[in-house]
Amino acid sequence: MLERSSVLKPSFLLASLVVSSLAGCGESAPPPAPAASAPQVSVGAPVKKAVSDYDEFVGRFNAVDFVEIRARVSGYLQEIDFKDGQFVKKGDPLFKIDPRPYQIAADQARGALNEAKAKQAFARTDLDRGKDLVRGSTITQQSFEQRVQTSRSAEAATTAQDAAVRQAELDIEYTDLTAPIAGRIGDRRVSVGNLVTGGAGGATTLLATIASIDPIRLEFTVDEGAYLRFINVSKATGDAPDRGLRLPVKLRLLDEKTFSHEGRIDFVDNVIDRNTGTIRMRATVANPDGKLTPGMFARVRVQAAPPAEKLLVPDVAVGTEQARKFVYVVDKDDVARMKYVTLGPVVDGLRVIETGLDAQDRVVTEGLMRVKAEGKVSPQVAAVDAPSPAAN
Repeated sequence: MLERSSVLKPSFLLASLVVSSLAGCGESAPPPAPAASAPQVSVGAPVKKAVSDYDEFVGRFNAVDFVEIRARVSGYLQEIDFKDGQFVKKGDPLFKIDPRPYQIAADQARGALNEAKAKQAFARTDLDRGKDLVRGSTITQQSFEQRVQTSRSAEAATTAQDAAVRQAELDIEYTDLTAPIAGRIGDRRVSVGNLVTGGAGGATTLLATIASIDPIRLEFTVDEGAYLRFINVSKATGDAPDRGLRLPVKLRLLDEKTFSHEGRIDFVDNVIDRNTGTIRMRATVANPDGKLTPGMFARVRVQAAPPAEKLLVPDVAVGTEQARKFVYVVDKDDVARMKYVTLGPVVDGLRVIETGLDAQDRVVTEGLMRVKAEGKVSPQVAAVDAPSPAAN
């Protein structure tokens, strides 16, 4: 009995391979990775605006008038007629020293004056009588000259006593101390009942101080280059205390974000300091509310050039690459390109661009961190505005 062969025929193998190949072709290939989308950014044209070039300095306020209240006569303090820190007007009473000792001295001086006047009257009468006697040879010429000398001495004594009376009356006036200027007075340095040392020497007692408030002065120093720029702007002549630098200034206190106070230069020093290369300037500022106080610091801004048209962008549009500043500009193909720029000051919340930018450029104002140089972006046009105060 013959056995069946288990060997497959070639035609069957070929059919199996064809079927397998067709089955493999039915499977789908993996989809390609999606292309990265361009980052969305906001762009806008730079703002054109007439901007005045200016320099900034730090200054300190000083009172126009500052007076130390000291007594001209000594005595015990009897009254204090003000409250510490109040505003006083010129002539307001401040202190009173016990005037009784000086009143007594004045009475004594008046008595001595009356006595001197009586002696002068007698000497004058005696002299007139001697003129008649000397003509008749009743008295000698020597006796007559003695009467002349006595009359002159009596007249001199009267003059001296009259001066003593006026000095005593002046001392009585000095016992009442009044405000020599208008301003804000400090605290009292002496209480009632204390002995006050007066006079014109250096050992007198300080009673209080008064500083004028309105107007107030701001003193600051500028370097030689800034001084020359100011001269070129104002065409200074040098024949006035301000050297012709009648430039307006704007001020900002330490807690303020804007230069809201205005003043004007009224004095320029006569030399440039050899050690620092700076010159001292002074501006007068109105201070009707008394907020500005002597000793306070402020930033002062002085115009350094006539107004000129500048390009401005938001400060957030400016990037930093080591020591250089740049902005991203989107071209017609929506490709972000880097432009290096020179920065100016901040004006009304926008940064002045001195060089490196054109008025037609589309500047990236938002989304700066998503931009790559020479990379595609999806620009959205937005107006270029100054940041809100909260953003500052």
